Order: sequence, then structure tokens, then C-alpha cells
Amino acid sequence: MNAPAVAIIGLSPESLAKIDKAVAKYPPQEKQSAVMAALTVAQDEKGWLSTETMDFVAQYLDMPPVAVYEVATFYTMYDLKPVGRHKLTICTNLPCALQGATNAAEYLKQKLGIGFGETTPDGRFTLKEGECMGACGDAPVLIRNNKQMLCAMSNEKIDKLIGELK
Repeated sequence: MNAPAVAIIGLSPESLAKIDKAVAKYPPQEKQSAVMAALTVAQDEKGWLSTETMDFVAQYLDMPPVAVYEVATFYTMYDLKPVGRHKLTICTNLPCALQGATNAAEYLKQKLGIGFGETTPDGRFTLKEGECMGACGDAPVLIRNNKQMLCAMSNEKIDKLIGELK
């Protein structure tokens, strides 16, 4: 990739190498199959996915930008606006709800003073509602920053987590 395009979005050579590694898993004519990996790498570095970053990913993978936007807007793990330092995503689908996820979500909202899709004024926490995380038996389930799954989140566990992250 040429240097000016890299400078515009500011992805590091390390991030581009990670994207290239993901692309290498697919036949050359199917490199767009690495779009989810590329978006994850870009978001890990930038903190969120701006239109310019998504456009760069589209160009890098030889895809129409709209195809990248479709992926980024479909999955809740991608952030299209800046988020807090700690993004907490809670599953509220029926199996989790039946095991207390709705109550845990309400407790989180009250504890943080924000609703779904909002960030605390200090920029520390963003709360999101997520779809099934595949751990229904361990509900209520939270995902922290798309990387750490936290299970059986009682009010006490939520208090402990928030205290540790402050």
C-alpha cells in the first residue's frame, strides 16, 4: 500500500501487517473475505471506525465502501462513533433475559448513569446492548471491549467490575 493512504488514516505498519496476514488466509480473488478481521484491526488501533477508516479498508481489500459499511453496521462489535475506554456490551436476548440480564442491564444503566449507546461524561464507560454471545448458560453475560467475556454478572460482580475499571 502506498504511504499517503496509510498516513491519511494513520494505521500503523503493524496493523497493516495483521490485515495482510488475515488476507493471506483466502484466495487472492477472495481477499474481501478478510473484511471482519480488517475492521477489527483498524478499530483496535483507532478506537472506532470512522467513514475514512472504513473507506481505507474498502480500498485496501478492493471492495465497494458500501459493502464494508454493511458489515460494520450489522455487527454490534464495531463502533461507528467514539466509545469510552471501557465498552460494556450486555446480551439481553430471551435466554439471557430469563436468567436476569434485563435486571443486570437496568442495574448497569443506573450504576453508570447512562443508557444503551451512551458514554459516561468522563469518557470512561460506554454501554451497549448486544445480541446472543453464545453463553446462555452463563447469563447474564457481558463483553468488555470486544475481548473479555464476563459471566453470571450479578449486581455484586457488576459493582466489583466498575470499581476495578475506574
